[in-house]
Amino acid sequence: MTTTKISATTSTSTVNLNNTTSQSSTAASWFSTGNMINARDYHTASVLLNEKVLITGGYGFNGCLNSAELYDSSTGTWTTTSNMTYGRYYHTASVLSNGKVLITGGFDSVSFLNSAELYDPSTDTWTTTANMTNARYQHTASVLSNGLVLVTGGWNDIFLNSAKLYDPSTGTWTITGNMTDARGLHTASVLSNGKVLVTGGSYIFGILNSAELYDLSTGAWTTTGDMINKREYHTASILSNGKVIVTGGSHIFDILNSSELYDASTGTWTTTGNMNNAREYHTASVLSNGKVLVTGGRIDNLNYLNSAELY
Repeated sequence: MTTTKISATTSTSTVNLNNTTSQSSTAASWFSTGNMINARDYHTASVLLNEKVLITGGYGFNGCLNSAELYDSSTGTWTTTSNMTYGRYYHTASVLSNGKVLITGGFDSVSFLNSAELYDPSTDTWTTTANMTNARYQHTASVLSNGLVLVTGGWNDIFLNSAKLYDPSTGTWTITGNMTDARGLHTASVLSNGKVLVTGGSYIFGILNSAELYDLSTGAWTTTGDMINKREYHTASILSNGKVIVTGGSHIFDILNSSELYDASTGTWTTTGNMNNAREYHTASVLSNGKVLVTGGRIDNLNYLNSAELY
């Protein structure tokens, strides 16, 4: 029997933690694993092609971090790797088809960042690559079917509707069509048909329930059905049947336990079962058995969750 284990690192908390736990999808139980070397939140975690997990940046006890570390699931241990060129949090990390990891944007406690850099697991080194046209954080980055990386939205004193494409083969950025709505704190999901579904987030007048689709073949965005609930700080996961499940998040002062499903074939949303706990700032991972594991998050500024549930 194959057992899939999911490692979770604590993030988005006012108290920085370096403890990690793993979950077995067959045993449905949690056990501790090695602690990260540095406590951090607002960081990224990426599963590399060699199955190690790369943690980058975030915010720690002494401020913004440029450190990175690797988790080896075979030993349950962490090792330091070379530092990023820039400290950053609220950035993105994308594993490219060549195995390298592209880091974009973020915030360094003083300035919004337009810088981008690449991690090469084969040499354990970071190199800078071309800067984005716009500094941004709270944005998304999606690896497309042709290997390009689509960066959308985010915040830079204003909410952005711009989108950019990064070409790993040339190390350059090109402009593509703008989203219909400027937004940050949204989600972006690459569908089985190659289109990218963007949902929700914040904009200048509040919280969005709008959704739109990016078509790589045309570089254009089209609106699709609105979500039933307005939400930010939510998650979006692609299920084995091709539908997208959106969970939780918040709408102004309301933390949500609601979930809804997007059907790409009809462009419509339907409600599905509520989570047991309302939560924002959580994570959602699709397991090898098709279930969705939701972990952590918070219900307000003072109450953080260690609960997990399966859909």
